[in-house]
Amino acid sequence: MKPSLSISVVFPAYNEAENIGQVIASAVNYLSDRQICYEIIVVNDGSSDATPAIVSDLAKQNPQIRLINHPQNLGYGAALRSGFDRALHEYIFLTDGDGQFDIRDLDRFMPYIGNSQPNSQIVIGYRAKRADAFVRSLNAWLYHQFIQWVLGLKVRDIDCAFKLFPRTIYQSVKPITSDGALFSAEFLVRLQQLPNIAPIIELPVQHFPRKFGVATGANIKVILKMFWECWQLKQSCQESAQIQLKPGKLSGINQMR
Repeated sequence: MKPSLSISVVFPAYNEAENIGQVIASAVNYLSDRQICYEIIVVNDGSSDATPAIVSDLAKQNPQIRLINHPQNLGYGAALRSGFDRALHEYIFLTDGDGQFDIRDLDRFMPYIGNSQPNSQIVIGYRAKRADAFVRSLNAWLYHQFIQWVLGLKVRDIDCAFKLFPRTIYQSVKPITSDGALFSAEFLVRLQQLPNIAPIIELPVQHFPRKFGVATGANIKVILKMFWECWQLKQSCQESAQIQLKPGKLSGINQMR
């Protein structure tokens, strides 16, 4: 049977040698079992461990696995941009390479996309129960409040790394310029600039504790870069005068609980 759906899975990875092999294997098993035409793009963002070597070996065994290599660390947003720009399939699915999400949660996303839908849908996850340590969860909450205040972006979980959307949608909002943690927020804000955009669907997904490696989101350089990029984004939005930046005024968000 010819697959009716094609997906480019994008994994950004920075020093994920202990996680990336299992994450890729889970994705391959899931997509193969459901007869989905796929490619898996791993963006190695300047890892100093064996991440690129592991992905390279897996790519030799499975031509549907591709490695994009950043010789040095360019940031989370830069890694996503590299993966999205080189995606070839109809839909792009973003999730992280750290093993904190279960790709099988895509099953609940599938009814909202495909040829049966009148409009191309954007489906994003929110963590039903966040599994991070208290300090990281607090930082994430403060970041979320800051983004809502500055940009008026009303979604449940801006940075949840579980998003599925048509590749044409990404091409329509390019360029997304944020190299760091603000990439997801900029992507969602830019969506509001598109005419006749279909409602964004938000669905709960599972979230698991990180088993291996170290998260970098609380790094002071990452945080300062986010503030700078947020200021630039707000200035850009104000100058374009194409979106409202007042809380509660953005349209097109449909929360599903």
